[in-house]
Amino acid sequence: MMLRAGALLATAALALAASPPDPCYEDGRPRRCIPDFVNAAFGAPVVASSVCGRRGPERLCDPPGEQPAEAACRVCDAARSDRRHFATHLTDLNNPHDVTCWRSGALAPASYDSPPDNVSLTLSLGKKYELTYVSLQFCPKAARPDSVAIFKSADYGVTWQPFQFYSSQCRRVYGRPNKATVTAANEQEARCSDSHRLTGESAGGARLAFSTLEGRPSAANFDVSPVLQDWVTATDVRVVFNRLHMMNEGEEVDSKKQAAAGTQHYAVSDFAVGGRCKCNGHASRCIPMKEGAATPGTGVQQLACDCKHNTAGRDCERCKPFHFDRPWGRATARDANECKECNCNGHARRCRFNMELYKLSGRASGGVCLKCRHYTAGRHCHYCREGYYRDPTKPITHKKACKPCDCHPVGASGKTCNQTSGQCPCKDGVTGTTCNRCAKGYQQSRSHIAPCIRIPRVVTAVQAMEAVEGEPGRGKYRGAVRPVPRRRTHAKSQQVLQPRLRHNGSRGGSRGGRGRRVVAAGAGRAGRVQARAAQPPAPRHHAALRAHARPRLQVP
Repeated sequence: MMLRAGALLATAALALAASPPDPCYEDGRPRRCIPDFVNAAFGAPVVASSVCGRRGPERLCDPPGEQPAEAACRVCDAARSDRRHFATHLTDLNNPHDVTCWRSGALAPASYDSPPDNVSLTLSLGKKYELTYVSLQFCPKAARPDSVAIFKSADYGVTWQPFQFYSSQCRRVYGRPNKATVTAANEQEARCSDSHRLTGESAGGARLAFSTLEGRPSAANFDVSPVLQDWVTATDVRVVFNRLHMMNEGEEVDSKKQAAAGTQHYAVSDFAVGGRCKCNGHASRCIPMKEGAATPGTGVQQLACDCKHNTAGRDCERCKPFHFDRPWGRATARDANECKECNCNGHARRCRFNMELYKLSGRASGGVCLKCRHYTAGRHCHYCREGYYRDPTKPITHKKACKPCDCHPVGASGKTCNQTSGQCPCKDGVTGTTCNRCAKGYQQSRSHIAPCIRIPRVVTAVQAMEAVEGEPGRGKYRGAVRPVPRRRTHAKSQQVLQPRLRHNGSRGGSRGGRGRRVVAAGAGRAGRVQARAAQPPAPRHHAALRAHARPRLQVP
């Protein structure tokens, strides 16, 4: 037994070790989580507008230096499967001891009136990233460009926005002032600078680095600045080399000082983009969407956030279905902004968010259930719809919590009953929860308008005479008069109404006395008694009654 218990404990320990705690939750409570900081460009394909050797064998040389020019030259020929200078070397492993370079085709000699070089490198990240820097490391001894423009796209290359400009003559090349001040009103504007940061020459070559948040006033409050969050978001990055050398106005190029053929080209060894996969604080990692999925035209593997906190989307940018009880929000250090499930009591599968209701509830709940089932209604499917009432024996979450009113089609004045008691609105003289019986002192008629009518009072001749003389029992005849017993005039109470009336009052009225003898179904003995009482008495019975009453009545 002890061995078995020890094996169980060991299995549980292995299970805990195999499933590390989720960084998006702490003690079961949601908290902000972000993916790791990575070089988003590593291994990603780069599209270059110019590659040496693409149009045939091409001889390229480094600018003259201490070594002879011939020692620093090479021949590119893409037709012979020479891939040593392709753009794939820009995002491979950067080894300073084994530098691989992308090289553009040879450029025309620089002049003041010549058009820009316009050689571009386009990097597709396959996912939205929040970028921290963009870095270019040039090949050792390669010519350094004078004017460089960095662009970014947040919609997978559909539109482009300027990120940063570098030039020794910002106004002349890009029409922007040099080192303009960024304020809170223009934090999404690209600046131009003549600081190329190429002084850090090393064995791996000079580096140009652009920091996306440097000089931005709201950088310290990045979590609460949607403007900067949008500013650093990018799916693609494009670098455009506009000028290798900038000629001053009026300067002439001496043919003797012209650079050697093939030395005018761009050469970059590493293209890096540092940042985090954009998940808005609701995921700790990004994973491939599905096998074979790639961004159209680029071949880049598509990624998506492994969303938590009941969020969904490639960037966890929305709440997942049926979790709209509060508005979506980016997770912060103070509030994870977890999406909450709508409260529909189990009667709906869809809901929507309503901001007005959310504000009226004190920012507690804004979900509105859609298409409530099981005969329920309301914002939370919390009461029964018209024509149904709550079954007090079942909770509101039960599928049969609402029962049909079942109001009688003849006895009820409507189909809607009280949602608490189930009492239907009854017509005059009708009673019962569903209005299916005549009340005491009423009997069923042949009319749909008045299905139950009051039973008429039977009056004897003696009582009629006394009523003429005065109050009952107070007429001229002072003897003890006992009223005729009315046992036979009391109809049986609460007659059950028929769902339909056969003749609806049309046949009885045309046949006189016969109609008065028709007794509604279910009227019973009391109906027959009243029908006989309503008929005129036979002559002999009338004569006997007069003979009996004459000696006792004093007729004036």
